[in-house]
Amino acid sequence: MEYYARYEPAGEGSVTITFPDFGWGVSQGDTAEQARQMSEALLETLIQEHIDKGDELPRPGRHPGRKYHLVTLPALKNAKAELYNVFRSSGMRKAELARRLGIPKTNVDRLFDLRHRSRMDQMEAAFAALNKRLKLAVEDAA
Repeated sequence: MEYYARYEPAGEGSVTITFPDFGWGVSQGDTAEQARQMSEALLETLIQEHIDKGDELPRPGRHPGRKYHLVTLPALKNAKAELYNVFRSSGMRKAELARRLGIPKTNVDRLFDLRHRSRMDQMEAAFAALNKRLKLAVEDAA
């Protein structure tokens, strides 16, 4: 889950942040660091809103130029968004996923909630119930 945020100068050093792939949502940061933090928070909000509504997540596009900055969700939130994509494309109902996992249906929603701290073993089990495998990758920091 990596999307490009568009940073537009808004005067006196502040930056207005949008995500063109979503077509809605805006935030602002007064410094470069605050803009980075706000872009991560905005991306999380946009993705969670799509999940809450049951909407398809937009495909990340390529946006070249100096005004665009790649924003990545933290690992667990990324896994939750990917799980949502896999679940949605499977056509399975939440009740069936809950049955396969041996958990109440209400707990399935927590697996898709970016604000809820699910355990990694729960995420792995959910992917396995959808005939997928969760893999992690480690790479050099930029």
